[in-house]
Amino acid sequence: MSAAAETQVSIDPRAAVAPGAQLGHGVVVGPWCTVGPDVVLGDNVRLISHTVIDGHTRIGDGATVYPFATIGMAPQDLKYKGEPTETEIGARTIVREHVTIHRGTAGGTGITRVGAGCLLMAVVHVAHDCALGDGVVVANNVVMGGHVEIGDGAVIGGAAALHQFVRIGRGAMVGGVSGVEADVIPFGMVIGNRARLSGLNVVGLRRRGLPRESIAALRRAFRGLFGGAGAFADRLAALQAVPNPDPLVAEMLAFVVAPSHRGLIRAALGADDTED
Repeated sequence: MSAAAETQVSIDPRAAVAPGAQLGHGVVVGPWCTVGPDVVLGDNVRLISHTVIDGHTRIGDGATVYPFATIGMAPQDLKYKGEPTETEIGARTIVREHVTIHRGTAGGTGITRVGAGCLLMAVVHVAHDCALGDGVVVANNVVMGGHVEIGDGAVIGGAAALHQFVRIGRGAMVGGVSGVEADVIPFGMVIGNRARLSGLNVVGLRRRGLPRESIAALRRAFRGLFGGAGAFADRLAALQAVPNPDPLVAEMLAFVVAPSHRGLIRAALGADDTED
């Protein structure tokens, strides 16, 4: 840390900041925090107290980390042998009490990422090689296995459990106490143990200001894909054959046909997309 930077940061005398750590302007390091030598904190990052930031970790501008959270610690993977893998937290993200975010692994992507403007509520666990998009909200006590992907703006309800390699599409919503063992389509809603697709996250779509026409097109596509007659593959092919689909429909179909480790959560019998 340069002398110029030192004049711009506030480090409590009870904190331990290792030589080599890079602290941006306006950083606040509260009491009993530990910051490792390979950590980079962006401008105006706040570590409130009793936090541990370790490993090759970058935290973006304006992020806040609450007490007893740990970021960048070694993954819970028996194959990990101390490789210099990474952790990245986006700007303005809020990490609440007792959250654990583990660094990536050499056998995975090598990095665990949490996007910008996210909220990770208390006691969330983000495992190695997970990738969370921007604006993701994860409620209390959610646990993720390794390699989970969560799209922008998704909401994960409290005490949900996400199986390793699961993909959660953009704008999707996972109900509380759900066990998610397969992929969730963009804008979908799932709930239950094991989770089943219950409809579209129409409330979330409206809150994001998406056009009514696009929401209506997505609803028609949802009904055709998950509620129509015949085999799923035939229904999918019929939707893919429609020229110039709405962008939301195209996004959902691209997600469905993309390679997947876990397969796709299907709609429960009687599932409806008319949730208001």
